[in-house]
Amino acid sequence: MNVDTMTAADVMSRVLVTVRPDESPLMAWELMRRGGVHHLPVVDARLHVLGVLSREDIASHWSGGPAEQSDEQVRTLLGGRRCPHVAPDSPMPCVAAAMVDSGVDVVPVIGPSGNLEGLVTSTDVLRAVAGRRTPPGGATEMAVGLFRLEPVLPPKPSRAPEDI
Repeated sequence: MNVDTMTAADVMSRVLVTVRPDESPLMAWELMRRGGVHHLPVVDARLHVLGVLSREDIASHWSGGPAEQSDEQVRTLLGGRRCPHVAPDSPMPCVAAAMVDSGVDVVPVIGPSGNLEGLVTSTDVLRAVAGRRTPPGGATEMAVGLFRLEPVLPPKPSRAPEDI
């Protein structure tokens, strides 16, 4: 297949790990680590994309320890920046142009219903240009972060009875 005739649907990743905007950066990091992904779409309850976090976004924001990271929300990491996206039938040159014009290395693929259907990364674009086959398309599988990690902090020292 020629890259000029390929579409976003032909190359997009369909197995996705996502996170809700009210989850913590600690949760986002853990989801990325366990899922083996470099990009994490932030989706609302209706699976509409609010933005996409990268490992670099989380790492550059990291300060303090697990307790501080579990008190924040990933929505603050999005910082109101635009989230360019493409349709499943967008030709690959348009997908690449959206990435270059926006200075991003990932674009969500949004279906006609407004829901997330996949992600196209710069690696997916390079794979297409190189003529490498991607796994055959199928239904999108999505794992949404529906649980919360709470840090386990050491107990505070108890006061001895003679100190009371």
